[in-house]
Amino acid sequence: MKYTIIFLGLVLMSACKETSQEVDVAPDNQVTQQETPQAEPVKKKPLSPHTSAMAMIGDAHIHFDYSSPGVRDRIVFGGLLPYNVVWQAGAHQATWMETNKDLSIAGKKLKAGKYGFFVIPNEKEWTVIFNSNWDQHGKDEYDKKDDVVRLKITPQTNEDIQEHLEYKVIKTSDSSGRITLSWEKILIEFPFEVN
Repeated sequence: MKYTIIFLGLVLMSACKETSQEVDVAPDNQVTQQETPQAEPVKKKPLSPHTSAMAMIGDAHIHFDYSSPGVRDRIVFGGLLPYNVVWQAGAHQATWMETNKDLSIAGKKLKAGKYGFFVIPNEKEWTVIFNSNWDQHGKDEYDKKDDVVRLKITPQTNEDIQEHLEYKVIKTSDSSGRITLSWEKILIEFPFEVN
């Protein structure tokens, strides 16, 4: 009998212990249970955030979609990114550009559509590439035979460091604009006309 009383006492004590649930009384006096809210895990800021640049030039909508890596105290051009090698002009997926109108870039026609955007950096001259294969990881499937337009651009050197890769589509008139890419101490830019 003595052990039975001790056993019942332990059962009652464990039933009365606090749990991780709170009890609410609903307006109609029904008892409901709610779980205690859990703290949200702290999310790390991505090292190469996904972003875009776009503009309307007349009726043309020009859109760049890319992931923006940071310099993070590294030598980028000629270091992290070797010269004379194709680069997807961003991080992760290949950067892509879309236009709903035909464009003229350096006298070359780029038809309305979606294109992979690649570059070949060099100290003196960059090659800018619009490629028909826009949906690929990095440059894994890049093939020169899919190039639609290639341009040669002389890079500009800035004194200040541009920490994250940044594209801009800048309207210069109702039928023209320019596209810029800047990262680390390098800026390239080229004009275009809407056809």
